[in-house]
Amino acid sequence: MKKINYSKSQWLTFTIVLSLVIVQLSCTKFSSSMEKNPEEDLIRAARAISNRAIEKKDVDSLASIWASDYHVITSRNSEVSGRVANRERFANEFNSKPDVLYVRTSDVVQVFSQWNMASETGHWVGHWTENGKLIELTGTYLAKWHKVKGSWQIRAEIFVPLTCSGGEYCDRSPL
Repeated sequence: MKKINYSKSQWLTFTIVLSLVIVQLSCTKFSSSMEKNPEEDLIRAARAISNRAIEKKDVDSLASIWASDYHVITSRNSEVSGRVANRERFANEFNSKPDVLYVRTSDVVQVFSQWNMASETGHWVGHWTENGKLIELTGTYLAKWHKVKGSWQIRAEIFVPLTCSGGEYCDRSPL
């Protein structure tokens, strides 16, 4: 077996080329794993519609995002089932807290296209005035989306509180 002696410049060239190949392969794998499913954009757009509907106190637009059998577990552990019942719940909340605002911000949306379902996780903030004090409640949420007749709808949501500040509301722990 013959021993090959490489010059320093040959070793340097080999090392640089090998490094570039490794970087290229890594970037290709990373970029392909980061490609978004176009359905994710549709879900994020629906979430934006939901946030705008809450801001405008538009219960009909808000309810249009929910599946007919929509189910929610609120930050205070209330459970409500059905689009109609949840629409009524929000209408009552908008009437009793005229300045209430909830904003849900998607962190991760994962789509299982084969079954027309998706998971959305994110964080939320809610605030309103109660007894002259600004209440602010924050937390995380999980939403289960289902594509029905070509439209993404929320089938279920769970809201978990993580902070509460501003008044007596925060001192009343739910059961």
